[in-house]
Amino acid sequence: MTMSIIPFDPAAATERFHAAIDALDFSTIEDFFADDATYSSGKVGGLKGRTDIMAAFRRYFAEYPDQVAENSLIEPVSLLAARAVWSLSATSSSTGEPLVRRGEETVTFNDQGKIVSVEVTDF
Repeated sequence: MTMSIIPFDPAAATERFHAAIDALDFSTIEDFFADDATYSSGKVGGLKGRTDIMAAFRRYFAEYPDQVAENSLIEPVSLLAARAVWSLSATSSSTGEPLVRRGEETVTFNDQGKIVSVEVTDF
């Protein structure tokens, strides 16, 4: 009997990562990140390590708990990376001000399927 190895699909993994974010499933979000992952965004700067990344996610969603995000494109850009183009809207819980953003991110995985970097660029 031969076993076929299903190749890793970074676009599908990025979709699952975004679904966990949409559900505010912090346990699943945390499980996506490698211990030494990096997260870079003009809005939050550079973060290093799963602990700091998750602290930033929790702060953000405490401030914007009603975020609605939509992907217009998720495509593989290499065997272990995908590019997502997205838009989001949310309301600040402290000021009531709306937040509307559009941008893209490149999510890169290691060979265990854990995220090693997220690079976000706002349009």
